[in-house]
Amino acid sequence: MSKAREKITRQEKTMERRDRMLTHNMTQERATMEEVFDQSTLMIIYHFLSSGVINDLNGVVSSGKEARVYWGSTKEGEQRAVKIYLTSSAEFKKGMMMYIEGDYRFKNVKHDTRSLISTWAQKEFRNLDAAKKAKIRVPNPIAIDRNVLVMEFIGKDGVSAPRLKEVPPKDPQKAYKQILTYMRRLYQKAELVHGDLSEYNLMSWKGKLVMFDMSQSVPTSHPLAQELLNRDITNVNKFFSRQGIEVLPNEEVYKQVTQHVKA
Repeated sequence: MSKAREKITRQEKTMERRDRMLTHNMTQERATMEEVFDQSTLMIIYHFLSSGVINDLNGVVSSGKEARVYWGSTKEGEQRAVKIYLTSSAEFKKGMMMYIEGDYRFKNVKHDTRSLISTWAQKEFRNLDAAKKAKIRVPNPIAIDRNVLVMEFIGKDGVSAPRLKEVPPKDPQKAYKQILTYMRRLYQKAELVHGDLSEYNLMSWKGKLVMFDMSQSVPTSHPLAQELLNRDITNVNKFFSRQGIEVLPNEEVYKQVTQHVKA
């Protein structure tokens, strides 16, 4: 009898621990939902649904401190990425100011968190659009409203295309040449510098590299543009040298990107 009681007691304690964990997880999930889908964001999502920009909104594709990306689709079955910038996130407010200040496209921006995040989302939309017009493969921007950005989903059935960090290119020499072409077009045609270019912000999809995460990208006239460009070049060269190819010197890449010289 005593052994049976001990067994029952152990089972009860295990169940209590499970209940506490379940309650904790549910509380966390509720807090996350409230953080992402505040009243203003819900109204924007409703507008996109009612206007046909998206027909449904599914699970989270990626989650970070500044934004969460959801997988959606249109009535015709075209896949969409819905990026929701967190209006409650003040953590990266200081960090984003260095990219906004000095950008001639966004003068006299209010410094409250909601206004800044709305500007940040608008900035990404415009940067993606400029990059696309410069014939760089990026997620096609579809719609923007305050802190919600709808764009082309790069991947299939809710699974994003792999980043170069996750799946290195099969032909690194070809990929290296492609990314140098992208950087040159971005600088010379779109007059932008990515500002955070690395294997984390490049995807491989259907034989091509896709550049993404462009909210921090700045015009070539920005006070930090040259510093950011040099950092991008260093990151790209470090990654591809680890893939076993002979990369160009940083100075040579800089010249090819910024000047009208033959690659």
